[in-house]
Amino acid sequence: MDAQEGTQQSQQLILAHKVFLLKHRDVPDIEKVRLKDEVLNTVKSNYMTPYYENLVADKVLDLDHSVLDSMRAKNEEEIKKIDEKIADAEENLGESEVREAHLAKFLYFIQIGEKEKALEQLKVTENKTVAVGQKMDLVFYSLQIGFFYMDFDLISKSIDTAKNLFEKGGDWERKNRLKVYEGLYCMSTRNFKKAANLFLDSISTFTTYELFPYDTFIFYTVLTSIISLDRVSLKQKVVDAPEILTVIGKIPHLSEFLSSLYNCQYKSFFLAFAGLTEQIKMDRCLHLHFRFYMREIRTVVYSQFLESYKSVTIEAMAKAFGVTVEFIDQELSRFIAAGKLHCKIDKVAGVLETNRPDAKNALYQATIKQGDFLLNRIQKLSRVIDL
Repeated sequence: MDAQEGTQQSQQLILAHKVFLLKHRDVPDIEKVRLKDEVLNTVKSNYMTPYYENLVADKVLDLDHSVLDSMRAKNEEEIKKIDEKIADAEENLGESEVREAHLAKFLYFIQIGEKEKALEQLKVTENKTVAVGQKMDLVFYSLQIGFFYMDFDLISKSIDTAKNLFEKGGDWERKNRLKVYEGLYCMSTRNFKKAANLFLDSISTFTTYELFPYDTFIFYTVLTSIISLDRVSLKQKVVDAPEILTVIGKIPHLSEFLSSLYNCQYKSFFLAFAGLTEQIKMDRCLHLHFRFYMREIRTVVYSQFLESYKSVTIEAMAKAFGVTVEFIDQELSRFIAAGKLHCKIDKVAGVLETNRPDAKNALYQATIKQGDFLLNRIQKLSRVIDL
């Protein structure tokens, strides 16, 4: 795909995001008119016949037979040229030239959005490839196909293939790039904790510009870290991280979102979070997890507030968050019932009483239980030996 080795995002992934916005119900109609023109121009300039047919079937674009016929003719012409190069390389040239010719065909199928044929050609190209580094590059192309179509099965298999290849060798640059790909996969499949760890490991070595710009990478890193790390780790790895500090101010509301949470400025936190919700809903990888993320971040912030108190009035908590008593009462009731918060509401007195689980007591009880189980096993064994 385009820009694999450069500092620009892949044109295919930019196109996929625009198509996602075209299908999004919250995008204004006037914005969709502009997006539709941009998508059509990209499809036509890359002669993406199969992808055009898919978009027409999904009613994203209108069918134009003249456009379809001209693109199809161009595809047939290009594939014929590539097949001739492959035949010539197999007859007159060496193995590396044969591989390059097959690779060109694979990349052309990616360019025109022919997923199945691209994956078939990928297998052919893999069989012609010996070097581990070149095989890894093919895996990265496969991963980009997966993210273009949001095919998580293909992405998962490609990540496993890459890890197996790294056992045979491979350079650090490619290993670091794989962490970002795997982190994006984990985030897209709601494994935010693993995604945060992978993103944080890649902050100082980020080169995966074909997936997204560095600003977007920092956006994902902060969002996943806030709901995954404890307060001390968040301070060390995110709040004070120079790589994050240099970029975070460029992303609307993100700096206030992070600093207000860490500094316990809950009213400012809710205002910043309200500003971020639109960005999360309009993100191709995060939009499906919007409601889940909303719940998780509120659990984090409510737990942090209650950590400081044995008991606190509902009114005081509502005032700290800049919301009504009724709202905070309903919110906490849902989270307590779901087992997300360890407290109880005294509605008569208007007080919240925390009942945080005692870690030492829980460990003691577990030890007693395991000890009883062990004694019972020994008694049963002793009876068998006596017989």
